[in-house]
Amino acid sequence: MAAKLMPGGPVAEAVFADLAPRIAALRVRGRPPGLGTILVGSDDASAGYIRMKQEKATALGIHSRHVGLPDDATQADVLAVITDYNADDAIDAVLFQYPPPPQIDYEAALLALDADKDVDGLHPVNLGRLALGVAGPVPCTPAGIEALLAHYEVPVAGRHVVIMGRGMTIGRPLSMLLSQKRPTANAAVTLVHTGVKNWADYTRAADVVVAAVGVPGIVQPEHVRPGAVVVGAGVRYEGRRILPDVDERCEEVAGWITPRVGGVGPTTIAMLFKNAVDNAERRLGVS
Repeated sequence: MAAKLMPGGPVAEAVFADLAPRIAALRVRGRPPGLGTILVGSDDASAGYIRMKQEKATALGIHSRHVGLPDDATQADVLAVITDYNADDAIDAVLFQYPPPPQIDYEAALLALDADKDVDGLHPVNLGRLALGVAGPVPCTPAGIEALLAHYEVPVAGRHVVIMGRGMTIGRPLSMLLSQKRPTANAAVTLVHTGVKNWADYTRAADVVVAAVGVPGIVQPEHVRPGAVVVGAGVRYEGRRILPDVDERCEEVAGWITPRVGGVGPTTIAMLFKNAVDNAERRLGVS
């Protein structure tokens, strides 16, 4: 029997529906949430990503501002923009498009950003808040994965979740997020990676498998326990072609599975805007 699909679109729409009255309330106060974006260079994919974010911000009633820098921009140029955004009271959330050109130190730029305006939830202060269970911007893809599982009423509490991949954007923060004591988390989490030779022994024993290593097709049907939940969060691009971590034939074994396209992507975007609104409310003291 084919697995049931877990598309991210309905999850994202539910998040946006929840954000709408909160954004409207902030606008009534005369202070809509503000999103600032930075793009260094002329990469078409990155430019399209930023453009989509700006369009969505406008549709949601969020104030947006963009600064584009040339391919040969310096670290000082980037830091000047971040300093300006930090001082701009109309901006609550800043997105520095990754990856920047090689001459730009992304980590240094991230450290220069006001942690309370971090929309990606990747500033060390916010990762520390996550570890402590303190309110703050949460990394977008992990937050989207938790929301995805909750939306489709996939039980996580007390179950074994195996996360493949220890990256800072997905694997490590997701392991912290899903192990916290909440109805939509509270799982027994195991984190493995490609350096673990017998990683398949872990995935075959898991109730939920999250693949986030960026190795196309690494998760095959024989790596999944029949009826398990499979979330594909890692991809690699070959030109414009998307190569996901999870082989499509896993649908024949899994109970629930994210689609090849349109799984965690829409939920990641939705959580970015949730972070922006959360940031605005915290900065304005709105409970």
